[in-house]
Amino acid sequence: MKDQPHSATGRIHRLEITDREAPCFAGEHFGEAGNYARIAGQLHGVLDPLHILNAGIVNLDRAPRNASGQVEYETDFCLLYPIEPGNGVLLYDVVNRGTLRSLAYFNTAPASQRPAAPADAGNGYLMRQGYCLAWSGWQGDVPSGAGRLTARFPVATDGGQPITGLSRDEFICDAPGSSPEERTREIAPDRFVATLSYPAADTNAAATLTVRENERDARVTPSSLSWRYVDPQHIEITRPNDAAFDRGAIYEFIYTARDPVVLGIGFAAIRDFIGLLRSSDGANPLDGRIRDVIGFGLSQSGRVLRDFVYQGFNLSPAGGCVFDAIMPVVAGSRRSFVNAAFAQPGRYPRQHEDHSFPDDQFPFTYATLHDPISGKTDGILARAIQQGVCPKVMHVDTDSELWNARASLVVTDTEGNDIAQPNDVRVYLAATHQHGAYNAPPPGVTRHDANPLCYQAILRPLLQALRGWVQHGTAPPASQFPSRSNATLLHLHEARTVFPAIPGMDFPERLNGLVLLDHSFQPPREGPAYPVFVARPDQDGNALGGIRHPLIQAAIGTHTGWNLRATDFAAGELFSIVGSFVAFASDQLSRKADPRLSLKERYGSRAGWVEGLKTITAEMITTRLLLAEDRDRILAAASKNWNAFSAT
Repeated sequence: MKDQPHSATGRIHRLEITDREAPCFAGEHFGEAGNYARIAGQLHGVLDPLHILNAGIVNLDRAPRNASGQVEYETDFCLLYPIEPGNGVLLYDVVNRGTLRSLAYFNTAPASQRPAAPADAGNGYLMRQGYCLAWSGWQGDVPSGAGRLTARFPVATDGGQPITGLSRDEFICDAPGSSPEERTREIAPDRFVATLSYPAADTNAAATLTVRENERDARVTPSSLSWRYVDPQHIEITRPNDAAFDRGAIYEFIYTARDPVVLGIGFAAIRDFIGLLRSSDGANPLDGRIRDVIGFGLSQSGRVLRDFVYQGFNLSPAGGCVFDAIMPVVAGSRRSFVNAAFAQPGRYPRQHEDHSFPDDQFPFTYATLHDPISGKTDGILARAIQQGVCPKVMHVDTDSELWNARASLVVTDTEGNDIAQPNDVRVYLAATHQHGAYNAPPPGVTRHDANPLCYQAILRPLLQALRGWVQHGTAPPASQFPSRSNATLLHLHEARTVFPAIPGMDFPERLNGLVLLDHSFQPPREGPAYPVFVARPDQDGNALGGIRHPLIQAAIGTHTGWNLRATDFAAGELFSIVGSFVAFASDQLSRKADPRLSLKERYGSRAGWVEGLKTITAEMITTRLLLAEDRDRILAAASKNWNAFSAT
């Protein structure tokens, strides 16, 4: 197909469509919205490095320029839209490491990078609502392949000479094979190959490799630890022959890197793609369909949304908002490690993994606050307010973010006191849930089974409320998050005292704490600590506060947002962002020393349990925290099996 110029803005200057299908999903009809079309291809963009709206992009002034003095880049994109006029809202899904998330979490659809078959639409929720959907690459270090939406950004240079700088990588090689993010690949029981974030400037130059068993342990270099360069971007590590370091040990490599990619362009690429889709330019395939834009981001993508607004990118070069509203999900109090010289956007600090990487420093919340620890006064929305482009915000976290993403700092100040949210902000906690449905741990690495409950049934009504808030000014449900004032946010030691003594289930000794960090040093230097809290558990160990899913209000077991590492894998540390599940006993006789009532003691029978769910779901529909279609799914699954998780 012929390229389509976009000369009106001079930012996305060419939209190249390489794939088109109308209708897609085999012609499936989605209620009043009708059929959908899909187009995909590449965006060719340019940025003026001298423009004030691009001034904050690190190293943009050192990127190669074309004959017009502009910096060129490319990204992949995909659009789904109703062939007939839809609801007037574009839902822009910030891709997560190049992958689409919105269809999985709103439509309960299988993972697909090219949604075109009927199964790829899942339950069809977003299509039945009439949304236009958009995705585009923004992360310039994601490898191509597997259908991922990637971005091609330039490498910065110093007058044509390579730029070098100190860089730090961490590696944990938990299980045989390759790690999920392809950072490590085991080649023998005692050896693995690790991929560096940037190529080494000189493979003969000094570099340091240390190991520590637990995150808070001292970094050491035992004599049996060794490493070598395989090539400038890979090192081979030989594990130390020392029982003090097992498969959960942390390896930290500090070296001089070269060739920083200008990854901050990713923010401008999102801004300018949405600017195109909101325009009346002839190259806009959605011309006339879009009145409002909602940004959705899950996990990494939610952090990017928060950072996008914080760094001033919600101001469109054409004037007005890029996003009318944002919905960051499971971002916690973090932002992103994107707009930096040697950025690593895939990193995110957890208790054991990547603990001290730079995306988690003040400000943490949306209101502008003074932080006596850092001495700064700031807020996520501060710049957007100043620019007059403040979006509505619907922030959603899970129990995992309290444990591993310091989510309590979204609702408290840095001295541990409750704060009031701005009028255009709502914050919700999906209580007792883990971070995501896709976070299955490697076999044997965790002490407990992963938490099977996911929060799709909570996200759908919240998105519906957000759309009503944006389009019609209808206020959404009030924020629902644990707080200090009602004693549902506790210090770790306080939560431990009220957690039930469940046989075989130890309460964590630690969480992902936070201190002031000075990242001008590698590893960063630590300063004073911030207060971080977790949710109060009830008598069953399920978190109080926030939105409690029907399958928690009528629970069949203990669900948590944390899971412990097992023996031989840094035992006792938290494992990433995975939760736990320990089922209730079936009857009083079989529960033995378990203090939690059995299923029969609670509900009498499965029929009694289903009756309780009917009452709970009816109330949640009344309060706009559940959709009728999700009530029907939950009840239909529950009537067949105690385990109704698959219907959520």
